[in-house]
Amino acid sequence: MNFKREPEKRKYGKLTVQDITLIGLMVAILEVCKAALSFLPNIELVSFWIILFTVFFHRKIFFAIPAFVLIEGLIYGFEMWWFSYMYVWPLLALVSYIFRKQESVWFWSILSSVFGLFFGFLCAVSYAAVGAVDGGLQSGLHAGFVWWVAGLKMDILHAVGNFALMMVLYKPVYMTMKKLVANYYFDS
Repeated sequence: MNFKREPEKRKYGKLTVQDITLIGLMVAILEVCKAALSFLPNIELVSFWIILFTVFFHRKIFFAIPAFVLIEGLIYGFEMWWFSYMYVWPLLALVSYIFRKQESVWFWSILSSVFGLFFGFLCAVSYAAVGAVDGGLQSGLHAGFVWWVAGLKMDILHAVGNFALMMVLYKPVYMTMKKLVANYYFDS
């Protein structure tokens, strides 16, 4: 017996119940995976999932990321790192969206690794902005640079972790998601 249902008809730009459910599932997966690996320093699956969700669900990831970032703030507090999350994760999704047709495990592993390596640099932008407000441009650049350099060891660990996780998980998860999307997900 086949329980496959027909896709909902919708107007362009409107979110359906299916879309809202999908967004909720993406946010839940991001949160659960982040919490599950939180005991490991800078080893995370958020980058992996944002890349895969972007590849399969395209622009819908841009609804899931703000929800994820908001929940992160509610759980861990709205500190300086939180403001960085507001642009760092969407940037990864944007780059992934541009290259969404790419299927090479090497491509995605390298991209994920480079993102991990530059994560601290990208986050340093918000520290530089705060420093510039308090003490001018030179002070801001100094604050951002010092914050970035202090975390370089963690960024290297982040890059290695992202590369390894993508290399190991990409093919099995990609193939599973491809089957699930083909059988159960309709995007009119």
